Amino acid sequence: MTKEVIIRKMDGVVVSDKMNKTVVVKVIKIKTHPKYKKQYQVSTNYKAHDENNTCKIGDKVSIVACRPLSKDKKWRVATK
Repeated sequence: MTKEVIIRKMDGVVVSDKMNKTVVVKVIKIKTHPKYKKQYQVSTNYKAHDENNTCKIGDKVSIVACRPLSKDKKWRVATK
């Protein structure tokens, strides 16, 4: 019996790069209201690990889940 690894991956935009080796990525999801069927946007900010400090504000990046690197940082930048 083999266990399949599920890779959690999201796309977003860098909104802050002030921390060392960390960027804040804003991810926008589109949800549908269950009763009224109207679509709306929900945004969430994630702190992601950026080893070489290459990401700047406004960059579109892909983040993937990883082991916890600090209290808030559980994601890392996969592609820029």
